Amino acid sequence: MDMRVNSKTKTTDFLNLADEIGPDFAKRAAANNENDDFVYDNVDDLKRHKFYSAMVPAELGGGGVSHSKMCAVIRKIGRYCPSTALTFSMHQHLIAANRWNYQKGNPGQVLLEKVADKELVLVSTGAKDWLSSTGEMTRTDGGYLVSAKKGFASGSPAGDMVITSAPYQDPDDGWQVCHFPVHMSADGVSVIENWQAMGMRNTGSHLVVMEKVFVPEESIGLKRPQGKFHPMWSVVLTVAMPLIMSAYQGIADGAVEIARENSRGNTGDAHLPYLMGEMETAFTTSEVAYESMVAIANDLDFAPEVTNADNILKRKTIVSDAVKEVTAKAMELSGGPGFLRTSRLEQYFRDAQASQFHPLSEKKQHHFTGRLAMGLEPVEAKEL
Repeated sequence: MDMRVNSKTKTTDFLNLADEIGPDFAKRAAANNENDDFVYDNVDDLKRHKFYSAMVPAELGGGGVSHSKMCAVIRKIGRYCPSTALTFSMHQHLIAANRWNYQKGNPGQVLLEKVADKELVLVSTGAKDWLSSTGEMTRTDGGYLVSAKKGFASGSPAGDMVITSAPYQDPDDGWQVCHFPVHMSADGVSVIENWQAMGMRNTGSHLVVMEKVFVPEESIGLKRPQGKFHPMWSVVLTVAMPLIMSAYQGIADGAVEIARENSRGNTGDAHLPYLMGEMETAFTTSEVAYESMVAIANDLDFAPEVTNADNILKRKTIVSDAVKEVTAKAMELSGGPGFLRTSRLEQYFRDAQASQFHPLSEKKQHHFTGRLAMGLEPVEAKEL
């Protein structure tokens, strides 16, 4: 297949390439969805065309794709297979955070180079860990032994490396959270395949289990006080949520396209224009908020300020609510057939529901935003 290499920039046009391989993703979606199968074939296609290293800077061996362009790529994939788009976005948000660090002169280059060299698939476990993290770390010669169970690890069946964290009681500094990578093939690492969900059934968001896994001291990329909001979250949230919500904006794109086609020229039902107007308004709401998220990330040129994280999180809630409304209205516009499992709309509707569970969920976001507006820390620090 033509890799769409531009002779001037010498870079792959990943957006057009997504349109070339996307129809195969769509063909596989129904069977994968029916059987809760992970999207192995789609991951293989993405790896073969070097999508996983696409956002690694060109000087480090990657594709040099910008953050905003990667958001557009994930959005495009979301129309064809939401599960593929979502699990792919989890990898890319780790790349984005490390690229931001690299551009700021912080550690990140080594991981980026490894991804570019071997087209590694990264797995994140950060969503549930939040400020306090989970698991146990004990000191040993040259490092730590880590035991933990990390849920919702999207992409884990195909993952090469998990980027995770665990709490550690430092004898001098008290309770800390340590962040580090672990190879999925390391001794003591296993995956319990327990991902059976209402929607996004094919992301392989299983439980990663670590039993006394050795983590060298030099692998600890960050130590931060446990239970307190750290500036790293202002970076992670700002780079991650536009990428993740790109998958859901892609769902909205697909649902609107089907609903428009199904309703075109229908003059028999007087209520349809009203429903169509509701759907189109919700779609505009999601698109405006989504594009604003991408703009705030500013192609990774931003300061690690909590106001950026807050603005991203507010828009994440808006996009989530609007995309869910879009899929509901699209299904209603299509009538009974839209409710059948043979309909793409039925899958879009279910997949859209997962958007609310990405951090921060709506009520937590309201609390976060409200505290900031009141001049308080965004999250109340817990005494440990």
